[in-house]
Amino acid sequence: MGSIRQMGPEELTRVEEIDVSESGHLVYHYSEGKIATKRETWHRGQRNTAAWGNYIERWKAVLERGGVALGAFDGKRLVGIAVLEYHLTEGMAHLVALFVSKDSRRQGIAAQLTQETMRLAKATGAGQLYVSATPSESAIGFYLSQGFVLAKQVHKELYALEPEDIHLIRQL
Repeated sequence: MGSIRQMGPEELTRVEEIDVSESGHLVYHYSEGKIATKRETWHRGQRNTAAWGNYIERWKAVLERGGVALGAFDGKRLVGIAVLEYHLTEGMAHLVALFVSKDSRRQGIAAQLTQETMRLAKATGAGQLYVSATPSESAIGFYLSQGFVLAKQVHKELYALEPEDIHLIRQL
């Protein structure tokens, strides 16, 4: 892994360099205050410009509100991205996005990006970091390994946007 640096809004379209394709046979779901797994075959393909469009617009809005986008680079190639909103609620920051390219996974890149977002959030006074995570085994397993736990109360607007996601919080 090369370096992690802040990205400007004009660079967000580079997210197309990240191959987010992934498959699995296990997903998480929320039920009665707990998360549980169920067997379900799923596949997420590579995203094209149109598929990334809504994400990029949402991330630009986060940056306009003072948030930050962090890029992980292998040489000049973008291999990972994290987007942080500093003030989701009083004392709580929001990890809006975290993606690592397929061929760069399991090399510590997601952990480095997450650690840096936690450091930045804490430096701005946040005591917690909220994430609405894809219910895949890899995503939930990663966040749990980073010390996130199931949110006791979900953020209503984020839940409305992503009701299938697993909503997690990490104390900072």
